[in-house]
Amino acid sequence: MDFFGGFNPKLLDGVKRLHFIGIGGSGMYPLVQILHSKGYQITGSDVNEGTIIDAERALGIAVHMSHQAENVLGADMVIYSAAIHSDNPELQEADARGIPTLERSVLLGYVSRLYPRSVCVAGTHGKTTTTSMITSMLELAGRDPAAVIGGKLPLIGGYGKAGKGGCIVIEACEYAETFLKLTPDIAVLLNIDNDHLDYYGTMGQLKFAFKKFALMATHTIVANADDEGVIQIINSIDRNVRTFGIQKGADYQAVNIREYKPGFYEFDVTEWEMPYAHLRLGAPGYHNIYNALAMVSCSRLLGLTPGDAEAAAQDFKGAGRRFEILGETSGVTIADDYAHHPTEVAATLSTAKKLGFKRVWAVHQPFTYSRTKALLDEFALVLRAADKVVLTPIMGSREVDDGSVKTADLAAKVPGSVEVAGLREAAEYIKSHAEPGDFVITLGCGDVYKAARMMLE
Repeated sequence: MDFFGGFNPKLLDGVKRLHFIGIGGSGMYPLVQILHSKGYQITGSDVNEGTIIDAERALGIAVHMSHQAENVLGADMVIYSAAIHSDNPELQEADARGIPTLERSVLLGYVSRLYPRSVCVAGTHGKTTTTSMITSMLELAGRDPAAVIGGKLPLIGGYGKAGKGGCIVIEACEYAETFLKLTPDIAVLLNIDNDHLDYYGTMGQLKFAFKKFALMATHTIVANADDEGVIQIINSIDRNVRTFGIQKGADYQAVNIREYKPGFYEFDVTEWEMPYAHLRLGAPGYHNIYNALAMVSCSRLLGLTPGDAEAAAQDFKGAGRRFEILGETSGVTIADDYAHHPTEVAATLSTAKKLGFKRVWAVHQPFTYSRTKALLDEFALVLRAADKVVLTPIMGSREVDDGSVKTADLAAKVPGSVEVAGLREAAEYIKSHAEPGDFVITLGCGDVYKAARMMLE
């Protein structure tokens, strides 16, 4: 097999028809869009109807509503996500018939090499927002980028797009070293925090994975000068680097930071100590200053102007499930956020507290037993920032409950918190106890957003 730089540039040679197992997933949809635009015949299967499947059918793609062995007949290659188990009947049929199978992240790596310029955004926090901001900057500048994003971006109406321009922007996930399948021209390093240690084991191993990702950059690394883990990596490799930051000297520095309304920031950006841009953020939160700095640091590298960055900063109001205001009912504002790590929960609640509401309610769904157990004290500390805390059962996801940690353990460390039996019960508790002028935000990367929707019904 002809491999180049550890990758196979002929991965889809001879392939005309691709079958996607779990085609309704947000991670699959941008790949489907891109490969459909490149002329590949695509089929797929899933178990739940949804807006993504509606959009795929509108492209003329046949989607089966069950996993059946016969669905793979006629396919030249079968694509599956990490959530699909080896006993899936379609995977087994493909194997029996000798049809090549490919995990989604490998295909994403191949797709990243179909465009002359790829921007891959990595970091424990802020990936979706920063990827969305960079995509917005290119889109508003008329560059028609391709994009693969972990959340919905209203500007493009989804989780990504095919794009006819020469650039692709990709959210580069560090879980299970997925981002090491990519080939970034520009590698953005936002931060490195103690997450996914169930996979990596130690912070040293996590940092080593980020270092390998950084070394894959073929053009430039864009790095957060204020993040200790990121700077450790940058100082240990020989690559072209551009830095951004607030506290320490950086190539792109935020200065004269001020709130133009509660929770919303504007600031000047200097480039090598010279005035470069003035950003007014359309999305709330101090943490978004860093995400916007990462975006503006890419502007010149992508042949864009400071004005393009300014327009994107003001236009971008947030991505789906990132401090997403869902609506108001009985005088109570309901929002949802993907925060599932103490650093993220702290940033989200800090933003919420600045918006001028009477009380802030946090409805938190702990995600995975290993993370909850390892970071129990940190979660308890940051959740206390809310005026009221409601805790749902832990969502185990890929993990089995060994009984060593329960929601009650977290509740015991958060004074005045309430533990409920499920999402419906969380919604009912809020309906009974929230008052006009209150702000309620659901927190977690599982399905806690369903509780927020129940509150609005």
